[in-house]
Parts: sequence; C-alpha cells; structure tokens
Amino acid sequence: MKYAPLAIAAAFALSLTSLASVVRAEDQPAHPSNALTASQDPWGPLKHVHAGVLDVAYAEMGPANGPVVILLHGWPYDIHSFEQVAPALAAKGYRVLVPYTRGYGDTRFLSDSTERNGEPAAVAQDVIDFMDALQIKRAVLGGFDWGARSADIVATLWPNRVKALVTVSGYLIGSQESGETPLPPKAELQWWYQYYFATERGRLGYDKNRHDFAKLIWQLASPKWNFDDATFERSAAALNNPDHVAITIHNYRWRLNLAKGETKYEALEKKLAQLPAITVPTIALEGDANGAPHPQPEAYAKKFTGKYQFRLITGGIGHNLPEEAPQAFTQAVIDADHL
Repeated sequence: MKYAPLAIAAAFALSLTSLASVVRAEDQPAHPSNALTASQDPWGPLKHVHAGVLDVAYAEMGPANGPVVILLHGWPYDIHSFEQVAPALAAKGYRVLVPYTRGYGDTRFLSDSTERNGEPAAVAQDVIDFMDALQIKRAVLGGFDWGARSADIVATLWPNRVKALVTVSGYLIGSQESGETPLPPKAELQWWYQYYFATERGRLGYDKNRHDFAKLIWQLASPKWNFDDATFERSAAALNNPDHVAITIHNYRWRLNLAKGETKYEALEKKLAQLPAITVPTIALEGDANGAPHPQPEAYAKKFTGKYQFRLITGGIGHNLPEEAPQAFTQAVIDADHL
C-alpha cells in the first residue's frame, strides 16, 4: 500500500493529542547500514537470562544505571536492525537492551515440551518476562513488524511498565476474529506469504528455503533499500534457530484461526480482541516506501489516546525502518521519552 499525500499527516496536527511531522531522508545518511561489514558487528558477546519459558539471548549497551530502552525486532529480521540505533542511544546515556525474540538467534526454549507458540500474546508476554528477569520496572519500548506488535500489546496490557512507545506502522494489535474479515484484493495480495504458510507445502518450503525466502521479503518490504550481502547475512544467521520455522508458521496460521493458541494466553487475547486504546506517550513512524502490508496512519490515529505524534520518514525508507533510517528512529526514541 502507498501512503496518501502528506496532507494526511498535516491533518493530524489539528488534534490536541497528536502532532504529525515529516522527517526527510536527506537529513541523515542514506541507508548507512550498507557501509557496515560483518567484521564490524557492534554487539560483542551476547548476554543470556532465563525469562519465563525462554533462555533469552540479548545485546546490552550503555550505562547500567541509565533509563532503559528495549528494542524489538521483526520477521524475518533480527537485532541487527538496531545496530546503529543502539549505540547512538547508549551514547545518550540510555541502557539499551535488544533481545532475540523466540525462534531467533541464540534464544532457546528452556524445555523441549513447551509449545512452540507464536501467537501475539505469547510473544508479548516474553517481553514482560524479560523485564521481570532483569528487574526492570519501566522502559521505553521501540519496535517494528512483530516487534512493534509486541510493544503495542505490552503498552496496552501493562501500561505501567511502559514509559513511552515508538512503533513503526502504528497500531498493530489484532485478533483471530478480525483476521477473518476479507480485505480488498490488492491488500490480500500483499499477504501472499501468510496463505503460503497456511499449507504444508508452505511450511516445508519455508524450512527448506528460509534464507532465500527472507531475502525476498526484505526486497519486497523495502524496494528502495539497496542492502548488501553482508548486511543481509548478519541477520539471516538468526533464522537458523531450531524453533524459527515452527514459531513463524504458528504465528501466521494463528492469525487466520487455523491454529490454536495456549489456554494460559486466552484472557490476554480476549482483551486484545477488543482493540483497546494505547494510553502511553507514543511516536508512530512510517517509511514512505514501505512495501509490506501496513495500515494507513489515519486508520489508527484515534487508537492512541495519550500524547501522540506521527512521523512520515521520506526518502525511500521501507519496512525495516530502524536499519534504513537509524537517526530518525533514534531521535523518535529520545523524543518519545520526553513527551
């Protein structure tokens, strides 16, 4: 889907609780992540913590006593989407935590008997479990794709744990019921992979070709991002997690009500099915060249009832916004923290 003219963003400025702005790509280096090579990986040794049902692998930067920012990646990406955002925030005095979500990187389930569940409430609960394990009471959350959905859910269900929110593509909370509503043909076409994953052929195909599949998604979701092989390979390595395919397939089948969730998350999913408002201070971001399925900003603006801003990032910025426009994402985190 393409964005409507920038008049949409201007219209948001009329709201007492929102402010729309446009951040131009020329205000920052164009896709600077391409300049990095695998040998310049910024993270260093990852840390691990037992959190809920997981042994979570995560990167940490910045002072241990700094205000906490947790950055959440999406599918099929990994923590390297924040490889420039994290050190920039750390340099500003933030304690920055970037966990691998379930099914990615070195994050593992603690038990072989635990269901490989990718439903949204489970993935969001992982964030709370991660915070609890590290004794973090409140944090600024920032994310895109699955990470934005998890951040939205945490901000909705546990607003006392979220100081502020930065969410790419705004309000991404849904339900199995809402997922049953047919979309216009062009919108359905963008979800082709969801229907592919609904089949056994699709599961086998993704398992066999996950590397090439992920690269295709990157290209479709960010059609103007000329990422190099080193940039892709750094993130693609995270897809070799033994639970990655199971988590991915379950997530997309759950959305179409083709797979059941776990009983322990039913109460959370019922709350989310009401599509509740997000009350914490929020900055929503969108790239002007996002080729992935995403809602239009005017469709979700009223879902943010606290302090709110929408920013359209121009200059050919696609779905992986933190990596494609790291300065814009970094500034959004800092600004959200001070709304």
